Amino acid sequence: MLDAFAKVVAQADARGEFLSNVQLDGLSAMVADGNKRLDAVNAINSNASSIVTSAARALFAEQPQLIQPGGNAYTNRRMAACLRDMEIILRYVSYAAIAGDSSVLDDRCLNGLKETYQALGTPGSSVAAGVQKMKEAAIAVANDSSNVTVGDCSALMAELASYFDRAAAAVV
Repeated sequence: MLDAFAKVVAQADARGEFLSNVQLDGLSAMVADGNKRLDAVNAINSNASSIVTSAARALFAEQPQLIQPGGNAYTNRRMAACLRDMEIILRYVSYAAIAGDSSVLDDRCLNGLKETYQALGTPGSSVAAGVQKMKEAAIAVANDSSNVTVGDCSALMAELASYFDRAAAAVV
């Protein structure tokens, strides 16, 4: 896992070059927005349970077959596994957001996830829909002006959305 700083340094080192002005400007912007990033991740972490719960409720309202007899989330054990998986994905998205880099999400969460769900007979499209619902809920929480340092957070919210989109795409 590399954070944004280590990744930029590793890239420059591999080329045998100094950091470029563009790279330094990008890192400077990340530092300048550091409090917003910390606030957004803190808001997500503090509301993780409600984010997962509301996403699951919305998913099951749209796809009630999942919680009916024979559905992939039918029985308490399967429902608990579904909620656990959603929480794990959310946790790794928060790690990626704080690091400013998706490698931890890719390496430790998404790598092999599609194959695992296929082996279990879990519909990837339903997992992806659940991830999208978590994205909506998490961005609403993270973008709430009472939770985040004042200023434009559009770039950070777009970055956060990209991590959820990456997770959703990985399971279909």
